[in-house]
Amino acid sequence: MHSLPAQPVVQLRHVSKEYYRDKLRIPVLADTSLDIPAGEFVAVMGPSGSGKSTLLNLCAGLDRPTTGTIVVAGQDLGELSESQLTRWRSEHLGFIFQLYNLMPVLTAFENVELPLLLTNLSRRERARHVETALRIVGLEDRMHHYPRQLSGGQEQRVAIARAIVTDPVLLLADEPTGNLDAVAAVEVLDLLAQLNAEFGKTIVMVTHDPRAARRAHRILHLEKGRFEEADIEAIERGRSSGGDGERRRSPRAPSAEIAG
Repeated sequence: MHSLPAQPVVQLRHVSKEYYRDKLRIPVLADTSLDIPAGEFVAVMGPSGSGKSTLLNLCAGLDRPTTGTIVVAGQDLGELSESQLTRWRSEHLGFIFQLYNLMPVLTAFENVELPLLLTNLSRRERARHVETALRIVGLEDRMHHYPRQLSGGQEQRVAIARAIVTDPVLLLADEPTGNLDAVAAVEVLDLLAQLNAEFGKTIVMVTHDPRAARRAHRILHLEKGRFEEADIEAIERGRSSGGDGERRRSPRAPSAEIAG
């Protein structure tokens, strides 16, 4: 197991992110500071286009901030080259995507094994890690099935096994239940809660679904480049009344500075 750093797993300090479309400046994050402690399960909500996926990309080093610093698992990502970031991601991060991103020509076992091919583990050691990951997600009896032979919920559980097979410090989940029916979504959320509670995984999950967000320890609302602590009851009341429930937030923390 990786030893968790004493400092927060994720630290953003005065991070801004801007894109340009031709000469049009598009701000996404504005002078944002954020701490996510080890072992926390955080849900990030907000309108489409508010920058939720950008946040995950920044935390993964897949994108660079315009200004500010991002430290993940004790590493300042701005100090790493692209090749160093690739190696760092393989050792510290697990990704869970809405559309699973499984290779259709590979079995469940082979899909889960992919991240381990970047390591120095022997074939026998890789097999042991893969079997353990598939057992954790309850699919040890499906390891030789191809994605087309699995349900959507089973495919997502294979994707989760792939995300945890390297024993990462941080799991980044981008709408992990967005392509699932209600029953499969509950199974996936139960699994994420188990990974957090029993295995101590720090999870940052982007979602539009208040039912998914309820599983988190903390809910952050991202809009107009800034984070605020969210009140899930207000969100659900807003949805039931026909309004944009994600715009209703608790007045407790009206600031982008959500750092310890």
